[in-house]
Amino acid sequence: MCANFYDIRMFGAVMNTDVNCGQVRGPVQLTFSRSINQITPLDVSITRVAVTRADDMEVAVSDETGKGSGGKRTVMGSKAIVPYGLYRGYGFFNANLAKQTGTDSEDLSLFWTAFQNMFDHDRSAARGMMALQGLYVFSHDSALGNAPAHRLFEHICVSLRPDEKSPRDFSAYEVSISESLPPGVTLTRVIG
Repeated sequence: MCANFYDIRMFGAVMNTDVNCGQVRGPVQLTFSRSINQITPLDVSITRVAVTRADDMEVAVSDETGKGSGGKRTVMGSKAIVPYGLYRGYGFFNANLAKQTGTDSEDLSLFWTAFQNMFDHDRSAARGMMALQGLYVFSHDSALGNAPAHRLFEHICVSLRPDEKSPRDFSAYEVSISESLPPGVTLTRVIG
C-alpha cells in the first residue's frame, strides 16, 4: 500500500474493511490550527434563486422590466464568515516512520510544494482569500532529534502590532524569529 499510494506513505492509514488489514503510521502529522487572536464571526445574508423543490415554483410575476421572475422564488439565507483570522498550526515529520513507509526526499519535496499552494487550488466563497503566510521548517542532524519540538516552536513569535486593535490583514502582525537555535538544528524559511 505504501509503495502504491502517496497519502498512505506520508500520512498513514487504518485499513479496515471486512478484514482487518492493519495500520500504517505515516511520518507526517499536522495539528489543527488555532487563531492567534480572537476572531469575530459575522453572519451575512445570501440569496438563492435556483428552484430546488416543486413547492417553490410560483407563477411568474412581472416586474418593471416585464421579464418576471421566471417562476422562481428567491430564498434568503445566511452564511457565517470570519472577516479576518490568522491561524497557527504545527506539523511534524518522523524520520524513523519515513524509513518504515518508504517515504523519500522526493515525497517530502512534493508535500512542501502542495502545502504552499493548497489554498490556490481550493477556493470557495467562504475561504476565497486564504493564504499561507509563513512556513518554517526545523531540521535536525539526528534522526532522533536534537531538541524537543515545543521548544523549537518557541523560537517563532507571532504577535499583534501594538497599534492594532482589530486586525484585518497580515500586516497587522509582527513575526520575530530567534536565531539562537540549539546545536544540530537548522531553520529554513520556506515562506516568511
